[in-house]
Amino acid sequence: MMQKKYKLLGIACLSLAYTACKLPSLAGKKESQAIPEHYANGAQDSVNTARLRWREYFTDPNLAALIDTALANNQELNITLQEIEISRNEVRARKGEYLPFVGIQAGGGVDKVARYTNIGAMEANTEIKPGKEMPDPLPDYQIRAVATWEIDIWQKLHNAKKAAVSRYLSTMEGRNFVITNLVAEIANSYYELLALDNQLAILQQNIELQNSALRIVRLQKEATRVTELPVRKFEAEVLKTQSLQYDIQQRITETENKINFLLGRYPRHIARSQQDLTTIIPAVVHTGLPPQLLANRPDIRQAELQLTAAKLDVKVAKAQFYPSLGISASIGYQAFNPSYLLKTPESLLYSLAGDLVAPLVNRNGIKATYYSANAKQIQALYQYERTILNAYIEVANQQAKIGNLEQSYDLKTKQVDALSRSVNISNGLFQSARADYMEVLLTQRDMLEARFELIETRKAQMSAVVNIYQALGGGWN
Repeated sequence: MMQKKYKLLGIACLSLAYTACKLPSLAGKKESQAIPEHYANGAQDSVNTARLRWREYFTDPNLAALIDTALANNQELNITLQEIEISRNEVRARKGEYLPFVGIQAGGGVDKVARYTNIGAMEANTEIKPGKEMPDPLPDYQIRAVATWEIDIWQKLHNAKKAAVSRYLSTMEGRNFVITNLVAEIANSYYELLALDNQLAILQQNIELQNSALRIVRLQKEATRVTELPVRKFEAEVLKTQSLQYDIQQRITETENKINFLLGRYPRHIARSQQDLTTIIPAVVHTGLPPQLLANRPDIRQAELQLTAAKLDVKVAKAQFYPSLGISASIGYQAFNPSYLLKTPESLLYSLAGDLVAPLVNRNGIKATYYSANAKQIQALYQYERTILNAYIEVANQQAKIGNLEQSYDLKTKQVDALSRSVNISNGLFQSARADYMEVLLTQRDMLEARFELIETRKAQMSAVVNIYQALGGGWN
């Protein structure tokens, strides 16, 4: 009889395993980390600016103070820190799932069984003590320890925990990516503020120059050497230049408030350098080699960890097709009278049971989860490859931009020098009545535009230096 039972049990287990092993086929995609060995300039130097700490890269003390404040107060960064805490708790929850669950259970109740039933008839003829019948209704008191445990024979729970760990680590990299972007955004806004200060100073110098020319033309008008027309033209040019001041002042206000927002505080004056932007020399950047992006860029490492978690999710979903083994046990005391509750062995109870369960019919839900997990894995793989490609292109773009802006700045510097001499010459010729007033106006206008463009080019250079540091993966360490 026992041999027959074991045989039937073995057949049942084999049936469960066979049914579970009939897994649906999945579409797959191979992972690729292909990345060029060198950038477009062909440099083979492995020195990489991204390894510098941001304090070593941004040496302006005012800028460093702003970044420090932002790292402490920025709301987006603090939101990311809470996401890390959520992911850490998810790891704890997953870890607890593959450990036995043990709890204490206590309770009490009362039960009235109909007398004209088999249980009621038996209780009516039962004596607890000589001459003492079983109570009716029957109280019930119990206290016991219970335990349940799913044996992780297919590593389903362990893989779920590993996936949670990978996602936790990815949130850490997400935090580093937020820091990198935050540092770069503050630095770009800071240099934009310096550029606006410089443009405002240039504008005020130009207003003084135009006022000087206006005084001269008024004197010439009084001496009847010129008509009223050039006087009105010069006055209109002065008023136009003066109006530009308010546009720049508005942009300064908005840029200051943008920085204050990043710092997590209400609007206030931003302390900054008063240095002429054209005297600030952009930092020398070493781009290193493209494969270093895989280690330096937080977003690439984040995408890689997300891909690892997605692969583990497929394994977890696959394990749902296999039989699961669970064990439950309890031990404690139960009695109908509290005075008997702890009486041993009469009130002692215990139980031990195991169950093996596998899906046989209607596995569509499990299949859907399995297919979805595989699709998310492929999605994460494409996202990983896309992140690597985007990182390489960002560095290549900024690398080319730095070189082109350097050439442009040199030419614009020569343009400003030439126009400065032209302004002096035109003023001298106009005073000696050898040049038309329109030549003076146009030369001054060209000079103002050229100096503005020179500042814009220098600001673009500083932004390119900031952006390539960000693109290389610097700023978070």
